[in-house]
Amino acid sequence: MISIWAPDGVGEVRRGDDLADHVLAAFSGAAFSGAAFSGAELADGDVVCVTSKVVSKAEGRVVAGDRAEAIVRETRRLVARRGPLSIVVNRLGLTMAAAGVDASNVEPGHVLLLPADPDGTARALRAAIARRAGANVAVLVTDTAGRPWREGQTDVAIGAAGLLPLDDHVGRVDPYGNTLEVTAPALADEMAGAAELASRKLARRPFVVVRGRADVVLPTGDDGPGASTLIRPEGTDLFGLGAREAVLAALSSRPGDRRAFGAAVDPEDLRDVLEGLTGAEARLDGGAVVLTTADPRALWAAEVASYAHGWQTESRDASRIRLTSTTP
Repeated sequence: MISIWAPDGVGEVRRGDDLADHVLAAFSGAAFSGAAFSGAELADGDVVCVTSKVVSKAEGRVVAGDRAEAIVRETRRLVARRGPLSIVVNRLGLTMAAAGVDASNVEPGHVLLLPADPDGTARALRAAIARRAGANVAVLVTDTAGRPWREGQTDVAIGAAGLLPLDDHVGRVDPYGNTLEVTAPALADEMAGAAELASRKLARRPFVVVRGRADVVLPTGDDGPGASTLIRPEGTDLFGLGAREAVLAALSSRPGDRRAFGAAVDPEDLRDVLEGLTGAEARLDGGAVVLTTADPRALWAAEVASYAHGWQTESRDASRIRLTSTTP
């Protein structure tokens, strides 16, 4: 059985506060009560979830200034923009709306930035709880994020210590004898989403404990790889750019945008793409792809399409373009 508890009565967290003080006070025998816990304090195998908001406040990440300017400073790369909404890759490598910059629950004229090092914070908090409470717990730092394909938001783990963020099932066999090839439940995100059910958005419950999955909590001294391992490497995300932004990036063909399109496709794949796009004949020439056509628009389209597929123009004249892969 899994039980989730989010205590009330947590005081305002301020710059310089020791988060372990707040967590241990919230989960003391007096406050930490309920049918599932019966007044017990933190125990080995618990998963302690802490919202990024209180982490940021304790770390002094509340800054004065304009939110739009803060978003620009926190942005590493634009993914998509629709009106005032920007989806970006922020300095932590997370793809989030507004770079994760928050203007709620802070004084007017101020904004809240994400923690400087969420995995580091989770490791430090786990160590402090072990030292002061004698409990081997896992710690997650959570934040809210949207999802491609689906409406609404849910909490995810942006920092983790004491558990493996992914429960890799690759190579396991299902009850029908099928070998699993890609299944890897995002355990840390599942825990963060479950914790949100108890914390709720406006209830001022920044700390949650999830009990009942001691099997996933790592031994003392092993913090695991951290939540940063859940971030897809640049170029492996099939949605590294928005639909409009991908078109614009391919048309401009700037070298710095190339990584978002991923690794170069095989020559055979590019040949099929170019022939389907232009109606002209493309052939393989060693490791190159050569398209021959008298239509200048087809040559231009081939150049744009090849960029989006990880290829580049080696040479071009009025009726022929020769393309080579950007991957050695």
